[in-house]
Amino acid sequence: MHRYRRHRSLTRPSPRAALPCLLLLGGCNGISGSFTPASEAASNVSQLFWIMTFGGGLIWLAVIGLALYASHLRPRQHELGMVRLFLLGGGVTLPVIVLGALLAFGLSLLAKPPPAAAGVRLEVIGERWWWRVVYHRNGEAPVAVANEIRLPVGEPAELSLRTRDVIHSFWVPALAGKLDLIPGRINRMVVQPTRTGLFRGQCAEYCGTGHANMALYVEVMERGAFDGWLERQALPARTPEDARRQHGKSVFFAQGCDLCHAIRGTAARGAAGPDLTHVGSRHSLAAGLLPPGEASLRRWIRRADALKPRALMPSYPLADDELDALAAYLDHLR
Repeated sequence: MHRYRRHRSLTRPSPRAALPCLLLLGGCNGISGSFTPASEAASNVSQLFWIMTFGGGLIWLAVIGLALYASHLRPRQHELGMVRLFLLGGGVTLPVIVLGALLAFGLSLLAKPPPAAAGVRLEVIGERWWWRVVYHRNGEAPVAVANEIRLPVGEPAELSLRTRDVIHSFWVPALAGKLDLIPGRINRMVVQPTRTGLFRGQCAEYCGTGHANMALYVEVMERGAFDGWLERQALPARTPEDARRQHGKSVFFAQGCDLCHAIRGTAARGAAGPDLTHVGSRHSLAAGLLPPGEASLRRWIRRADALKPRALMPSYPLADDELDALAAYLDHLR
């Protein structure tokens, strides 16, 4: 009896065992969450998840129930007719009905037509390891930003997804499902946000050593705020007025930063790296790796290769005064 009790105590589930599961579920909420959808497409994904979880749980309960019945409740030899009933009913009929219903429900979601013609059109280009975003405006010059997207609430936006190097995968859980970026091909996605807010996206396809640090932010805004933001993004960069930032601008060109980066309104026309015209107004730096601000800019410029190994951005061992001035100049570009 003592040995039996000891065995039962070892197999009794502990409340601590549920803690990792609760932590995992907690990670599904917030700005990166898939359980708090902010668009019709994301709502369909969330609804499909819960329905399929319920259907799978129903089949699991039926199978476990039959196993417990046969092994514990009635641990004896059963009649052949009863065995056939269990196998055909619980092993064939129930799964076919449940899985058939789940298939029909999933296909009904796929059959829904996409939103009407999009009022906002933009390109999302996967780079190494960051996101180039280009807004196309009717009859006007395109506007390029990096590692963030802003969209008007309640309106469809068409995203053209492509890449020049390896396969990436665009995923903003609160707004849409995953869609791959494949070299030599353009994939399209229509997103229609249903509420305002800030949401985080991530590359969901392993693309190299910097894959984990290839994030982006999507801010959904009211239409008026979005129009104002896009107009400001189209403006040239601010001209530095104080001596410190003017010195930082000189450092920018002296170090050859203009060969890779563009700053509209200046002679910088580089296209290899992100457009820095309004870099100081972004939600993050280095594709979600660092928060905005002068301190992050100093850290990134000095240690880019250590923070994101094998990124194309080299580290610059500048003197402290030059580094401070360059970071101040870039941070004031808003």
